[in-house]
Amino acid sequence: MRGGDFISKTRVCDPMRIVLVAPPYFEVPPDGYGGVEAVVADLADALVARGHQVTLLGAGKPGTAARFVPLWEHTVGDRLGEPYPEVMHALKVRRAMARIAATEGIDIIHDHTFAGPLNAPVYTMLGVPTVVTVHGPIDDDLYPYYRELSEDVGLIAISDRQRELAPDLNWIGRVHNALRAEEWPFQAEKRDYALFLGRFAPYKGAHLAVQAAHEAGIPLVLAGKCNEPAEKVYFEECVRPLLTENDHVFGVADASSKRKLLAGARCLLFPVQWEEPFGIVMIEAMACGTPVVALRGGAVPEVVVDGVTGLICDEPAELAPAIERARELDPAACRRHVAANFGVAQLGSGYERIYQQVVGPRTASGVRRPIAPVVKAVEPSRTSLCEESQKATA
Repeated sequence: MRGGDFISKTRVCDPMRIVLVAPPYFEVPPDGYGGVEAVVADLADALVARGHQVTLLGAGKPGTAARFVPLWEHTVGDRLGEPYPEVMHALKVRRAMARIAATEGIDIIHDHTFAGPLNAPVYTMLGVPTVVTVHGPIDDDLYPYYRELSEDVGLIAISDRQRELAPDLNWIGRVHNALRAEEWPFQAEKRDYALFLGRFAPYKGAHLAVQAAHEAGIPLVLAGKCNEPAEKVYFEECVRPLLTENDHVFGVADASSKRKLLAGARCLLFPVQWEEPFGIVMIEAMACGTPVVALRGGAVPEVVVDGVTGLICDEPAELAPAIERARELDPAACRRHVAANFGVAQLGSGYERIYQQVVGPRTASGVRRPIAPVVKAVEPSRTSLCEESQKATA
């Protein structure tokens, strides 16, 4: 079941009219691949449960408790990475937003797409502020884009590390990604295989996962997206030549298969070679009681409690010994860490707090007065999640 079935209802006294914008590539929630869509789905349900009026713009079929406005008859996942659907989606969103603002009113727009925030100046003329969650990395190419966007929108980070790498952008807060732990099967007894679950791109490190599993003498299951040209080239040139009869390439795992693979694995291998903004597959694994063996990169130290819910390595050579040591970690501690720190309740309240700072309380005349303009930063709690989890799992 989806929607608000598993989310406790905590009503707010001053509900907001919130419009969420999801990408057009996968269902919300997705059946398999689609980390952004999964987060948007959980956020929509959490906000509805808290009493807000939530409209979700996306593609495909409705799947959350929010009112769904489909802008595409079908999802366009086969065109992920192409410019046309991104730009066309932004145009469709702008038209829909104008209609909603004119007929129902909007307090705040929360965009989760790449090109969509370019519409923010239009929304400003309508009297509606825009906030944007940056779901990807901010590299040298994207930094100028987000710097220019900062004139019109407030940016929300998904990890402290993401924000630290570009401190001069207009960050107005940080909210970690989350999931519903009860939807992920817990399994204490593990099977004898390691799992790589992610897209086949050099920076995700599938080739390092293969090498580490071979050195550790454990079978490896690889599951992930491999349909873009660059992904196919990387797989054929860097991954396939390393494979043996002990390795199994699963392909893209749907929601059911992903849960089975994660729950049964001795560990999830996460040998990233970039500044990973978050890495939602890590909390999916830990929710199933499966520890994470990862290279230190990006948000990994924010998500994994080293020596408790996984093992963080500084060099690829450390991965194989860590796979063996993962046997010693407590699956229950992994799940407790996720439930305590990466639940949907935290997701909803975290974003709600940012919205409230941006739009402010409603006056007697019905007009909202911002507590802080969209250009003023709203600081998250600086308490270390790992410190909190170590206390919770002690």
